[in-house]
Amino acid sequence: MSRIGKLPIALEAGVRAVVKDGALSVVGPKGQLGLAVPAAITMQLEGSTLVVARRGDSKREKALHGLTRKLAANMVRGVSKGFTRTLEINGVGYRAEVKGNALSLSLGYSHPVVYQLPAGVAAKVERQVLITLEGADRQLLGNVAAEIRRLRPPEPYKGKGIKYAEEVIRRKAGKAAAGASAG
Repeated sequence: MSRIGKLPIALEAGVRAVVKDGALSVVGPKGQLGLAVPAAITMQLEGSTLVVARRGDSKREKALHGLTRKLAANMVRGVSKGFTRTLEINGVGYRAEVKGNALSLSLGYSHPVVYQLPAGVAAKVERQVLITLEGADRQLLGNVAAEIRRLRPPEPYKGKGIKYAEEVIRRKAGKAAAGASAG
């Protein structure tokens, strides 16, 4: 049996889950999320825990078992506590600010880049260079963070650009440093 799939999902106080017609719906203080459960997977609500099981032992069913359980657990955590993702902006004159439901970024281009945030994702900017994204849907939050990072990915020489807070940029030596050591 799947090590991840066999673990029950504890529903915290204020979180309500409904399994109906091959779909899981989770409602909590941070919002509401839904998931289409594959036909090979069954879900039962036992008191305040959600149990995920598979019908057979094929390789595909084993893979779906752990995946579906983890997606459901992320939904439960998302509607109760939420998820955050932090981005850092490095570079002279690079900055960000929140304008309503949009993120205005100055990234060294001739014009400011305006990124429209989707529903379910909120942004806060600290010190004009730290962007904190918050939301209940982990997958949507990750996609938004990746799209913002893609606007100006960090370059390997000076590290200028947008990077994840925990990301480490491998730096390259410039032409002057490479020529001096080879001589």
